[in-house]
Amino acid sequence: MADRIELINFIKLSSEEKKMILLWRNDDNIRIWMHNNSYIELRDHLSFIESLKKSSNTLYFLVKKGNSYLGVIDFTNINSNSAEFGLYSNPKLKAIGKVLLKIICNYAFNELNIKTLHAEVFYDNVKAIKLYKKFDFLEMKKKVINNREVTYMELKNENR
Repeated sequence: MADRIELINFIKLSSEEKKMILLWRNDDNIRIWMHNNSYIELRDHLSFIESLKKSSNTLYFLVKKGNSYLGVIDFTNINSNSAEFGLYSNPKLKAIGKVLLKIICNYAFNELNIKTLHAEVFYDNVKAIKLYKKFDFLEMKKKVINNREVTYMELKNENR
């Protein structure tokens, strides 16, 4: 039997898992694609995770398959109609984006029961834009955040 995918809510992570995620998040190849691309200190990371306990419209998950940690997915600005999402993979693994995006779509549309998923992607993150388009995300508009051009993409449940 294939290993099941497990979503571990950030508020239930072990201290080892919290430290592992921080190492991933501070990896140069991940930080470059974040709105906040600064190096994050452990105390700030732990404070962020603690703040999630009080948030009613934000969810962060560590994605695990069997004994392997695949990456992180998140949903922000969750409401009855839509949510924004983000993802990053374990920097030691390759070709995980498709798996994570499939999990995001399934969770958003089947568990959160939203109608529309949104993402903001740096225009030069060609790999991510290409992946999102494979899942039928549409480019809606562009804007500038932190002096970088961002492509705003969306997927409606009815269009997938």
